[in-house]
Amino acid sequence: MSQEQTTIRKRAIVTGMVQGVGYRWSAREEAHRLGVTGWARNRSDGSVEVEVEGDAASVGRMLDWLRAGPPGSAVDDVRVTEAAPDGDDAFRIRQTD
Repeated sequence: MSQEQTTIRKRAIVTGMVQGVGYRWSAREEAHRLGVTGWARNRSDGSVEVEVEGDAASVGRMLDWLRAGPPGSAVDDVRVTEAAPDGDDAFRIRQTD
């Protein structure tokens, strides 16, 4: 199986002006467009945490989108770590941690 066909999952912590600007909802729309699954939630420290699962190319495109963010946001940094795939069937908005 090629890397493009292997399911991967990444966790991203996005900092900057990313709460109160529709970041999570826009991320859900972009995830749907790219065909990736996972979730996004606000964190109490003002950041947004996102997990993205799918093929490597689609996850990479989603991470690129997270670095840019939607209009009205101002992303300062995106810290990405590996996560274990868990078979999500959609991209959801979760409660704040």
